[in-house]
Amino acid sequence: MNSNIQHLYTIAGKPQRTIIGLMSGTSLDGLDIALCKISGSGLETKLELLQFDSIAYTDNFKKEVRSVFSKKDVNLEKLTLLNPWIALQHAGIINQCLRKWNINKDSVDLIASHGQSIYHAPASLHKLKEFGNATLQIGDGDHLSVATGIICISDFRQKNIAAGGEGAPLAGYGDYLLFSKQGEERVLLNIGGIANFTYLPGHEDGKMICTDTGPGNCIMDAYMQEQFPGMFYDEDAAVAKTGLVNIELLNELKSVAFFNIGFPKTTGPELFNLAYLQNAKIKTGTNDLPVADTMATLNKFTADTIAAAIGKCVNKKNGVKLFISGGGIHNPLLIDNLKTQLPECIFNSTASTGINPDAKEAILFALLANECVAGNHLVFKKQAKQIIPVSMGKISFPY
Repeated sequence: MNSNIQHLYTIAGKPQRTIIGLMSGTSLDGLDIALCKISGSGLETKLELLQFDSIAYTDNFKKEVRSVFSKKDVNLEKLTLLNPWIALQHAGIINQCLRKWNINKDSVDLIASHGQSIYHAPASLHKLKEFGNATLQIGDGDHLSVATGIICISDFRQKNIAAGGEGAPLAGYGDYLLFSKQGEERVLLNIGGIANFTYLPGHEDGKMICTDTGPGNCIMDAYMQEQFPGMFYDEDAAVAKTGLVNIELLNELKSVAFFNIGFPKTTGPELFNLAYLQNAKIKTGTNDLPVADTMATLNKFTADTIAAAIGKCVNKKNGVKLFISGGGIHNPLLIDNLKTQLPECIFNSTASTGINPDAKEAILFALLANECVAGNHLVFKKQAKQIIPVSMGKISFPY
């Protein structure tokens, strides 16, 4: 037997595995690194977060990725070069963290790498009849594995698309395994660049849903960066708090066809970007709207569209438990707007379940890697009937 396959077989048979989960989102603020100890698989999964860090990207890294990110027309040579280059940057960050944590690479079984999303193209967005759903994440798994000396599982989204999905959001798999509770209706809301949620009905007859809702922080962050060079987001909603919501602009922002598509659905900055905002301003004659009013309106836009989507799922007679993660949890105005719109929900951070809200996405990819090597995807076919029952991830060996 090939020694790499033998090593992977040994890892798959261990009672517990040490896995590094990586997440690099559309905000490009940095690389989230979650060192997890995972035992079991499927509904028997037990996960402990051993270490977590979020390493900010350099200005040069952001500049290089933004040269191809979410653009229809890019330099193909640059895209080709960035695929291994991003992996090597991530490998360097991993090696740095392992040294800081005083952890030998040989004690780490797997790296689970989401990669860097470059373009998300669901059929509902591109509308080209001869093509289906597609997405592209770069940061080559082979380079990452060789540069760290650790087996790497990467490129998770392609199997989901090949099996009939849109490649996102994948959070439903991990949310179901980690957060399902019989008899308790739950919503796991993640507010990153794009917002998504998993609805867990709490009983076998209920319909589980995992879907994007629309913008999370993406337009707010982009607008702040445009108006205040050097500022990456509206910290503590300091700008938005001083503004007034413009109802005409808000209604125009919410008028796009995406919000009328049924669940599940996906989207990205390819739709929700500064051009989208500018087009809405032109249509409503609000080009001269003060910055603070624009931010207040964008904040309300994100909250309204999240709340509208969740409201279609939850039983408003019950105290639905809502667990929030992602960067949006740190935006107090956004959370207040959500609470106003969703009075039937009991708001919590995922921290109340033992999961760091900033680490959750990286943790979920570690869990997907664990399922790839040690799980039985049929658990999703038998139990979580709304999830495509596939094992995701491509395997790269270090030698």
